[in-house]
Amino acid sequence: MSTGESALAFAGAAAPLSADGVARACGILGVGEAELRAVLAVETSGNGFLPDGRPKILFERHVFHRLTQGRHSAGHPDISDAKPGGYRGGAAEYDRLERAIALDRSAALDSASWGLGQIMGFNAATAGYPDAETMARDFAGSADAQVVAVARFIAASGAQAHLAAHDWAAFARIYNGARFADNRYDEKLQRAYERLAEDHPPAGMVDRA
Repeated sequence: MSTGESALAFAGAAAPLSADGVARACGILGVGEAELRAVLAVETSGNGFLPDGRPKILFERHVFHRLTQGRHSAGHPDISDAKPGGYRGGAAEYDRLERAIALDRSAALDSASWGLGQIMGFNAATAGYPDAETMARDFAGSADAQVVAVARFIAASGAQAHLAAHDWAAFARIYNGARFADNRYDEKLQRAYERLAEDHPPAGMVDRA
């Protein structure tokens, strides 16, 4: 990836989330809109794109360290280290990704979380893609592609039943990892769901009076 290309790398049509995309994802999961949107709200505040049209990402240096057996950690500790961190946020995460790509493209793409649901690149197959690069390119096209991938990932990972049951801790353990409680991920999910349920009640609870 050249410096000139980097500003536009992974940019696409960035079509916004549609009612059809949400309905497809909810259909895959068998949950209501509030449950799905709670996950998106906690991950990316419900917006999967940067202002320049690229999918939101977060580059995880500890994953890059693991996938490359620490080969680059001595010389590049900000993008390869056994401990998480080094985050810069927003478009600056693509600067970190670009540097990692120069060292190992496949491992770099696998080491970033992508889009609305912040799906890790190494989980691309669970989300229905052959690899992280294909997933990233598809995510650049539309938020609908992102949200359907979130649903596929949740269903395939075993977290679907926990989401439907509002067992936020069990869901968080699968979706966010074993250390989910460090940032109160389950509590954030519950609060987001309770807020969103007021606007998106289950179909059987809609007041038709």
